[in-house]
Amino acid sequence: MTDRIAVLIDADNTSHRYAADLLAELAKFGRPTVKRAYGDWRSDSLKGWAAKLNQHAISPEQTMAYTVGKNSTDSALIIDAMDLLYSGNVDAFAIVSSDSDFTRLATRLRESGKTVYAVGRSNTPQALQEACDRFIRLELLDSAPEDIAAPAAPEGAASADAPALPNLQSLLTRGVNNASDDDGWVSLATFGNYLRTTYPAFDPRSYGFAKLLDLVQAQPFLTTEGSGNAVRVSVKGRTTTAPAKKVAAAKKAASKKPAAKKDPKK
Repeated sequence: MTDRIAVLIDADNTSHRYAADLLAELAKFGRPTVKRAYGDWRSDSLKGWAAKLNQHAISPEQTMAYTVGKNSTDSALIIDAMDLLYSGNVDAFAIVSSDSDFTRLATRLRESGKTVYAVGRSNTPQALQEACDRFIRLELLDSAPEDIAAPAAPEGAASADAPALPNLQSLLTRGVNNASDDDGWVSLATFGNYLRTTYPAFDPRSYGFAKLLDLVQAQPFLTTEGSGNAVRVSVKGRTTTAPAKKVAAAKKAASKKPAAKKDPKK
């Protein structure tokens, strides 16, 4: 059954030019049944969102700044998320923002058994990236222009510096070692799930590869075998004699079987 995803967009904190790409990316994981964008639509800074709302059937949610310095957009998005949680009509949430204020919301939704995706810029605080099941970097979406100027970040939003990517060799080697079976091999699918579970921001595109298999096969310290859906990964040099021992044991057992008795009538 396809997951029903509630897509909640912090329009104050996200460029409208990513609208089509982020929805296409989220469609890989389920069906966006709720699509809402939050912001003060009287502001000139959100004019670019106007055409995108109709084009992608996104409902605009008006928020009002009643007090200077307070972000009413965050509050409205959080309240709606909790209402949707208790409605039981969605299976997953996509929080589209680079604002660390949504970290606790992501944690709370996951505690209730919901899958949470966060979609934000590369400089989204590590806390929010780690609080979700998967973090999707806006800059990695295929057709998004690279020269998009980031919206002015509200207080508590992303810092200027993006969290550093983990060392690739260390990440992949540790992943294979932890996820592999006794013979040192792990299926590519299991390996990918392990990486995304332990590091929600992991994405082969961050390292210049479209797919995990392409990334793995380009690493001199990893080796693969099989094809299609049966590809397995192992660390080069991590040899094990487990399969050979199994074969030898089977041959030995076979040699010990008593010879078949001859039929005296023949």
